[in-house]
Amino acid sequence: MEYQEVEATREFLARLETGQDWRDEIESLARAEEVEAGWFNAMGAVQDAEIWFYDQDKEEYQSVSFDEPLEVAACVGNVAKLDGDVFAHTHAVLSRRDGETLAGHLEGGTVFAGEVHLRAFEEPLVRNFDETTGLDLWLNE
Repeated sequence: MEYQEVEATREFLARLETGQDWRDEIESLARAEEVEAGWFNAMGAVQDAEIWFYDQDKEEYQSVSFDEPLEVAACVGNVAKLDGDVFAHTHAVLSRRDGETLAGHLEGGTVFAGEVHLRAFEEPLVRNFDETTGLDLWLNE
């Protein structure tokens, strides 16, 4: 296990703009406030969504798109630098009208309504390629 202590320095509450991309909105907030590392929680609704599932054997993401209104029942993620830019690693549980749930890495979705709580850390975190998993992870050197 790799870990480091971080100090939360600032916190933000934001309302995401209707019609914009969910993850882009979180990244825009981080850029505007110069947040290079943080943790966020969010909720709301999207008009559509693209969810990725990581195939551990092939070491690649598989995409599934949903062109329908969905509730964002839970959304959690972190902010770090990836390839020199801010990246919001976003996971979500989405629900359909009948209560069926969908979950995974939320690559994108058109905001209907969204509220975010972002906690910024003093220490910058950078994602680097991890040979064991094939993923870009925090704290590996």
